[in-house]
Amino acid sequence: MSLITVIGRGHSGTRAISHTLYASGVFMGHTLNRSGDKVPPQALYEACRVMARQVKWEGDLKWDFSALTSGPIDPEFKRLVEEYLADVLKDRSGHKGWKLPETTLIFPWIVRLFPEAKYIYWIRDPRDCIIGGHKTDDLRDFGVEYPATDDVRRRRAISWKYQYDLMAAVPAPANRITVRFEDFVLRQEETLERLEAFLGIPLGRIIVRPETLGRWKKDEQQHYFDFFHQAMLENDYTEGLPPA
Repeated sequence: MSLITVIGRGHSGTRAISHTLYASGVFMGHTLNRSGDKVPPQALYEACRVMARQVKWEGDLKWDFSALTSGPIDPEFKRLVEEYLADVLKDRSGHKGWKLPETTLIFPWIVRLFPEAKYIYWIRDPRDCIIGGHKTDDLRDFGVEYPATDDVRRRRAISWKYQYDLMAAVPAPANRITVRFEDFVLRQEETLERLEAFLGIPLGRIIVRPETLGRWKKDEQQHYFDFFHQAMLENDYTEGLPPA
């Protein structure tokens, strides 16, 4: 039996892998929405707020995540996660899991609760990722402090950076694979072969749409921020990338 979860900020294309897993016989929860999210999400949202109490905002775009890897896990957090995942944890399917973008906000404690799980870390060019709105755009809704701004795009960009930095601050679990959404769309067969080797199961093929990529090229609002630069280099998003 294996437990699988998808990690990645909202609008990273995570619905593609959720639909793929579902189509491949992985139990993803009794109720999924159109994006392949396991719903209802309220208990996990509250778990995000519980964990956020241990994140120290140091001003500007810096946060101290050290307490998340060394300090105790709040019992209330564990209760809320188990409430959210009740149907998944009780299911007897050989392969089961869930996808909800907000899981990224609690990745450090999820890894500690489920160290043997298989984690699919889904990333996307941040310039595309922040074009559309998402529940996690305003991190204060989840108890996370950040520089106040009325600029919606900047708020989304800060959310993207926070989640990227949070993932980078946590030692990688034993079973984690990183997949770029762009590779899944443009090199689906090759990417699925990587995922099949990682998961140990055959995966179904879903329809992908190349037009979902590079939307930033036609976007007339601000979609690039200087604090994206290093992360974009690290993930080979170099097309149109301004000098540092």
